[in-house]
Amino acid sequence: MFKRELLFQLILHIVVFIFFAFNWFDQAFLVDRAWFFLMYALATIFVSYYLMPTLLYTKKYLWFFVSICLVLAVLILLEEKILEPLLYPNTKRANTFPGLFYTLFGILPVMTILTSGKFAWDAIQQQDKIKELQSTITESELQFLRSQVNPHFLFNNLNNLYSYALEGSSKTPEIILEMSGVLRYMLYESKERFVPLNKELEQLTNFIKLYKLQIEERGEVSFTVGNGMTGQKIAPLILIVFIENAFKHSQSGQSSNIKIAIDVNLKGSTLFFSCVNNFEAVKGLDSVASGIGLANVKKRLQLLYPNKHILKITEQHKEFRVDLQIELETD
Repeated sequence: MFKRELLFQLILHIVVFIFFAFNWFDQAFLVDRAWFFLMYALATIFVSYYLMPTLLYTKKYLWFFVSICLVLAVLILLEEKILEPLLYPNTKRANTFPGLFYTLFGILPVMTILTSGKFAWDAIQQQDKIKELQSTITESELQFLRSQVNPHFLFNNLNNLYSYALEGSSKTPEIILEMSGVLRYMLYESKERFVPLNKELEQLTNFIKLYKLQIEERGEVSFTVGNGMTGQKIAPLILIVFIENAFKHSQSGQSSNIKIAIDVNLKGSTLFFSCVNNFEAVKGLDSVASGIGLANVKKRLQLLYPNKHILKITEQHKEFRVDLQIELETD
């Protein structure tokens, strides 16, 4: 970073020096103006690397203004009392003071350009730091949201597993096996920000099998996947929340005639996902559109796919429907 700033300042100083000290009519550099530029440049370094960080950026504006005035006063004294007598001995310019505004007219343009370059560089670096910080915060928030998925999934399924174990169901070992597979994916294979779409859909299939074991003969579950699901990437554990929500709330209010339809299609790079389930309203049960799972996934979609997704959730006539469109990443 230091090398980049040094190169930037070097180029800026060379450009300003050329315009300030080069005589375009004679096609030659003016030695006297080179000395003036050196003095202005040294003063600018003091302003840029000491006064700006210690006073301007700490919002000590009055002290910064006073310090700038002192720097200009010192420059004028050095120019009028030392530099000009050395460069123009026994001349009117060396022996007279042309005036404050005339002198400032020679100093301020050079210093303004050079300090503006430093200010612009600092502003760019600060913006980069803000973006990096925002990225870090976003990633931390995503990790936190994803960490909530595993306990949420485990809590729901352990309750169901407990019921099957009490009944001595022969499906208990199969449920444990399916749960271990899904948990293995959640814990170890879905750590990346994005995973292959076909791999995520494979896990959705296993997840649906797990929940279908719980429904048994009490209803119908359909899972339709279109063609061409290769070469795209998706954030892991996004779709699974909607499916889990459908199974949970279909079973919570009814013991039979459960209907769940899940459809996944791809058009270009846009994923179209729909999940529809019926339900019976139960007194004291929260709305199917509420809960940790859905609030979690909505937040993750906002963080991962800003302006790249459309989520529509409708609840009417004892039917709950989720329609989601996502612009996917590609390999």
